[in-house]
Amino acid sequence: KPPSAELRADQTDQDTLPPYDELDDILQCLVEHELPLPQIVARGHAPETVKQVERLLYLAEYKRRQSAPGVKINERMFGRERRYPITNRFREKI
Repeated sequence: KPPSAELRADQTDQDTLPPYDELDDILQCLVEHELPLPQIVARGHAPETVKQVERLLYLAEYKRRQSAPGVKINERMFGRERRYPITNRFREKI
């Protein structure tokens, strides 16, 4: 069965997200390595896909602020080590 957030009937993650291997690479570039968008695109990702993933990441920032602190399992963690403004809507240009 394909992965799904199960927010509506017959929904799968593949309907709205890129394939997981591509999504993982883009998120690793954005979160762990803090690469600028042009460098992520230079790795072979479509500019539209990179912008979509960045947009979804920033739109969910407020959720991370509301949650309890999590265990640190990577070099960088959400929270103290990764702070992004919620209200100013700053986005990097490709």
